[in-house]
Amino acid sequence: MSFSARNVAMGSREEPKYPHQSKHTSKIYFIFILFLLIFTPGVDSSWWYIGALGARVICDNIPGLVNKQRQLCQGHPDLMQSIGEGAKEWIRECQHQFQYHRWNCSTLDRDHTVFGRVMLRSSREAAFVYAISSAGVVYAITRACSQGELKSCNCDGQKRGRSSDAEGSFDWGGCSDNINYGIKFAKAFVDAREKMMKDARALMNLHNNRCGRMAVKRFMKLECKCHGVSGSCSLRTCWLAMSDFRRTGDYLRKKYNTAVEVTMNQDGTGFKVADKNFKGNIKNELVYVENSPDYCLMDRTAGSLGTAGRVCNKSSRGTDGCEVMCCGRGYDTMRVKQVTKCECKFKWCCAVECSDCEDVVDVHTCKPHKRADWLDIT
Repeated sequence: MSFSARNVAMGSREEPKYPHQSKHTSKIYFIFILFLLIFTPGVDSSWWYIGALGARVICDNIPGLVNKQRQLCQGHPDLMQSIGEGAKEWIRECQHQFQYHRWNCSTLDRDHTVFGRVMLRSSREAAFVYAISSAGVVYAITRACSQGELKSCNCDGQKRGRSSDAEGSFDWGGCSDNINYGIKFAKAFVDAREKMMKDARALMNLHNNRCGRMAVKRFMKLECKCHGVSGSCSLRTCWLAMSDFRRTGDYLRKKYNTAVEVTMNQDGTGFKVADKNFKGNIKNELVYVENSPDYCLMDRTAGSLGTAGRVCNKSSRGTDGCEVMCCGRGYDTMRVKQVTKCECKFKWCCAVECSDCEDVVDVHTCKPHKRADWLDIT
């Protein structure tokens, strides 16, 4: 069934739910990624590196994909395109959530693992990255389904007939996001590598992948259009839609703060909580096995980039404050010119005109460690 025909059958909205995203960037990066695949030294790799590509040659040659992932990649090139676009989105969200922290979700150029050796440790940071990346796959695929970009799925066909909520009865219509399809494919693709392993890290990754998938579903919302006389809502057509991905990011960021340390049980089939006084249920909690490094100094073994040169807030006592961010090493202050929009006025009709105002502001950056040999621990 074509997308236009499906809209007729399912009912359509007046405007697309998501803004159109150009695929031009993917084509620009194609030759560049091929160059990396040929000339970058082999390392432990991840499906994260698929990026915004979906070509068969990438499925055949990118290191790190297990056979099932490669088969899914080759069989669903349009879905790989969506996963690549989604990867950019969840990495941006990760960097937004940790922009004022010592570890700021930095990515490494020319590195198939995307995040470097920091992901080798079974830490809170790894738990968050696996959860947010799994959530990103669900979000990207579900969105592409609703936009009619995928051959293998469309709107959620189960949302038909009449239903009701706190505001009364309504008719299912429009294009409900097919979240269950997104979750099903994300589970098959993302979990494939971990299901081949039988160690604590594989169990940890599978658990956190699931938490990420369920986080997207948690924030599904009912959107409705009124058809009553003079705009009244005596008649409503409704559909289920995903919330903005920021809500998922915020939720998983809170789960990072309350992540639970675990160890594998004796038969290797599950976890037990390290804290014997813990009384809750870890089903919806992020879990980790190893404590995190402090990320204060550059350490290639731990994958830490250190905080030397990071901008900090002199007046803050939080994680973005110079005392915390700089790990007690102190900070340097530079005076820089900053241009901002000011004296804005509304012009009839319909524009806002602003002036450019120049201010001199202090920018504080963390000092490096006094001992040069501590700058690059190996």
